[in-house]
Parts: sequence; C-alpha cells; structure tokens
Amino acid sequence: MEQEFFEDLLTSHKEASKCPPPEMVIQFFDELLGVLFPEFASIRFSDLETIEQRLGELRTKLRQIFDHNKECVKSGKKDLENDFFNALPGIRSKLLLDIDAIYLGDPAAQTRGEVIRTYPGFYAIAAHRIAHQLLKLGVNLIPRIISEHAHRQAGIDIHPGAEIGDYFCIDHGTGIVIGETTIIGSKVKIYQGVTLGGLSVKKEDAKKKRHPTIKDNVVLYAGATILGGETVIGENSIIGGNVWLTKSVPANSKIYYQAKMTNTEGKTDTITFK
Repeated sequence: MEQEFFEDLLTSHKEASKCPPPEMVIQFFDELLGVLFPEFASIRFSDLETIEQRLGELRTKLRQIFDHNKECVKSGKKDLENDFFNALPGIRSKLLLDIDAIYLGDPAAQTRGEVIRTYPGFYAIAAHRIAHQLLKLGVNLIPRIISEHAHRQAGIDIHPGAEIGDYFCIDHGTGIVIGETTIIGSKVKIYQGVTLGGLSVKKEDAKKKRHPTIKDNVVLYAGATILGGETVIGENSIIGGNVWLTKSVPANSKIYYQAKMTNTEGKTDTITFK
C-alpha cells in the first residue's frame, strides 16, 4: 500500500471526535432501564440503600460519558448529570402511561410485564424518552447513539428531537419512522410501517419544522405516510393503512386508501375500505 494512504488514515484518527464510544453509552442506557424497570434488570433490589447506591454509580457513569469529550455537551453547563437524574421520576411516570397505552391498546398483551419485557414499541419509546431529555439539556450526539441503538434493536426509528405526548402506543412497530421536528400529542396510537417525515431533504431546511404534527387521540394505521412541517392531523382522526398525506386534515376525520381492482374482463372498479 502507498505511504500516503497510511498517512491519511493516521490524520483521520487524530482528527476524529473523541466522543464516547457507542458501547459505553448503550451500556449506561440498558443499566438505567434495568433500574427503572426490574423486568430489564439482572439483579433485583431489596432495599432503598442499594437502589440509591446504584443510581449514584449510574450518575458517575453519565458524568464520565460527558467528560469523555466535551463536544457532546453543547450548553457547557456543569452538573448536567444531576439535571438528568432529577428528571428521572417524570420520565418513569410517562413510561408507565405508555405501558398502559400499549397494554390496553393491544388485545394480545397478557400483562404489563409482558409489554415491558418483550414489546419493541416500549423499548423504542423508553429510549426516546431518555434520549429526548438529554437533548433538551443540551447534550449532543449521545441522544442519537441511544435512539439509533433502539432503532437497530426494535426496527423503530424515532429521532430524539421529536416531541411526544403522554399515553403513546406503538403496536408492532417495525418500520416506523418519526422525524426530528415531529410533534405528537397525547393518546396517539401508531401501527407498523408509519412514516412521519419531511417533504424536503435540503440541508438549508435543517432548522425548519419539516415533519408533521399529530394531535391528541389520533390513530395511524399500518403503512400510512404523512409528510411536511405544515401538515397537521386534527384530534380524534383515523388515518387508514397505506394513506399518503401531504396536507392537513381537520379534527374527527377518517381518511382511507382507495384501491382499484381490474377483473378478468378488463373492467376497473374502485374499492373504498371503510
């Protein structure tokens, strides 16, 4: 190989960001989830002292992650780990509501414990709630590491910047994409293959609202695609499977996909699914 190639590799290694390796962040996330929900824990706690000690250890780990490279903390604020851990009670409360939403919204769910242990939707939501809080505190890159880890594990892609209300239900979940500037209200249910995306992929639009707003009590069925920062789905609406939307719909709407069927005589009929 050419010497120039080796020199180029050396330069890239020297100039690369020293932000903590993904494994370090993922380990912190999984261990934290095990404290918040014993269904994920390898060791069950039997007294308050042990729980407090474990949370103290995780607080130290988070500080070490931040200290690994200060590029990851945009705000420059100290004691961010304390701010994050002070937010944990609220994060757990939201996740308990999400568990209820999934359990009550899926007839196949036998127990809430089953939802926690096995449902990819819950794992993705848990990752999002934690990543979103870190992003709100001004932490860079680390939230993306957490969300992309959940994406690989669950097949559900939620950008940590998305704002998601209470009582959020993901059913099945495979192939869901929720973009950075998406706003989702409370008591929303989303099925597999739904995309909440942007109409534009221009880099200069990065600071604009590019993704839709979904109001309260909306159901989005499998394969629905909703695009655009000005697109608003009004509350109590139902968006059927495979619907493609780039315009807003008012509250209490029901939008369905119309299929066309051609019979053996070549005659085409429109079929509306209701």
